[in-house]
Amino acid sequence: MSSPDSRFTCKGQKVLQFAGTSTFSQYTVVNQMAVAKVDPAAPLHKVCLLACGVCTGFGAAVNTAKVEPGSTCAVFGLGAVGLAAVMGCHSAGAKRIIAVDLNPDKFEKAKVFGATEFVNPNDHSEPISQVLSKMTNGGVDFSLECVGNVGVMRNALESCIPGWGVSVLVGWTNMHDVATRPIQLIAGRTWKGSLFGGFKGKYGVPQMVKAYLDKKVKLDEFITHNMPLESVNDAIELMKHGKCIRTVLSLD
Repeated sequence: MSSPDSRFTCKGQKVLQFAGTSTFSQYTVVNQMAVAKVDPAAPLHKVCLLACGVCTGFGAAVNTAKVEPGSTCAVFGLGAVGLAAVMGCHSAGAKRIIAVDLNPDKFEKAKVFGATEFVNPNDHSEPISQVLSKMTNGGVDFSLECVGNVGVMRNALESCIPGWGVSVLVGWTNMHDVATRPIQLIAGRTWKGSLFGGFKGKYGVPQMVKAYLDKKVKLDEFITHNMPLESVNDAIELMKHGKCIRTVLSLD
């Protein structure tokens, strides 16, 4: 169904559904494309993270960038999407995974998911792309921008090594144009975008659930808070101030 349409009401008034699926409700009606049947053994209070977030970051590394074993990667932004991208790079066999964020408190969490190094752009006077180029003898093989900031998108591209470097736009924004100098692409870099990590939800989500049950994908480590639905505004404040990774809301 298109976004203005909804089969969902509350007290007689139509309620719109974010991305055609989300509502703070235990029951709703969605397009069949948005329904995925998962293993009934999966704990719903954990696998609820396997929507936009973990799938998006993990898939951006594995499906879109196609990170290769032994490669060097840089992940910009260490929220849930960025940490999932770190996990994807690690799962794909990357040798070096450089986590980039302005919040140094994020690095310990990034190490849990496989990051090997941490860089805070505030600690350097030169552009972060130059810092990473010096650290890696010319640039990283793969970079993933998980912030949604067009300036960071450009830095991520320019952090890639000329000739074969691949940079993936993962962070969402529709506010500004993104730009770079043509030579950055003429030199052989590839600039790609990734939506939902390149997964097809109906098939990809059950695969990720199985990977979690088989202990091949982490989920518990993303959850920093559990709250009742009544505390949703508190959860949003935690997110806005970088004090949480993911908060799971209970509707019980």
